[in-house]
Amino acid sequence: MPEINPIGKTLIIFGIALIALGAFLILGGKISWFGRLPGDIYMQKRNFTLFFPITTSIIISVVLCLVLILMRRR
Repeated sequence: MPEINPIGKTLIIFGIALIALGAFLILGGKISWFGRLPGDIYMQKRNFTLFFPITTSIIISVVLCLVLILMRRR
């Protein structure tokens, strides 16, 4: 069985990541609860708005870690 070229493997992984990012950006507007989860900080005052999606960031981090762990095992 031929060995996989590391550059080719890296390009395939980046391609899959770009497809996933594109799908997320297209479907992101249809997922209204994403970014407005309990634990996300949103403060609005007269001339200042602060939005810090803590819970959303944690969920994205966990999902990406799981995906990378699964990809590394193969």
